[in-house]
Amino acid sequence: MKSILVIGLGRFGRHLCRKFMSLGNEVMIVDRDEAAVSELANEVTGAQIADCTDEAVLRQLGVHNFDICFVCIGSDFASSLLITSMLRDLGAQRIISKASQDIHARLLLRNGADEVAYPERDSAERMATRLSAQNVFDYIELTDEYSIYEIPPLPGWAGRSVREIDVRNKHHLNILAIKTGDELRPMPGADYRFTGEEHVLALASKEDARKLLRKI
Repeated sequence: MKSILVIGLGRFGRHLCRKFMSLGNEVMIVDRDEAAVSELANEVTGAQIADCTDEAVLRQLGVHNFDICFVCIGSDFASSLLITSMLRDLGAQRIISKASQDIHARLLLRNGADEVAYPERDSAERMATRLSAQNVFDYIELTDEYSIYEIPPLPGWAGRSVREIDVRNKHHLNILAIKTGDELRPMPGADYRFTGEEHVLALASKEDARKLLRKI
């Protein structure tokens, strides 16, 4: 369980709060919009109506006590930058700030953010990748080069084991899990035999994934 501070309750901030709570974390929310805070107040650990561009508000919150501080302000970049900088000065352990443009991301990283989140861009890129590539059920980008792909097995895999297929050497991918319906089987052993009906969660470079997907 982690303690999370979420500043700003736009769409991204609200989804973030609800997901962290569903995973069993403690979440404190802050926004100057009373209606936004009231909407979520009964779902989170703590809630406060306040303007976090006021350093006294951040001091009162004790930001250094939270495992992660999220700055989810998308419409007012000046406020986002100011709050990010003050969080760093006040000793916040980890700061993740929302960005909508590359220039904003660079400024946030230079002024206190440990990481930036691009929710709209990341969602759009993920959808575009999934829909433009045939047979990709889901996709998670890890780095500029490597991603996790949820794909069907190749036609020739049915009835054969992971060892027999030798996917690591032949296709340069690592099988992380096998998904059958709602059941997930992490790290299948070398003796696992494909039925042809399952989904494969595989870690691969984008180039190796493209080569593999042409064969499906």
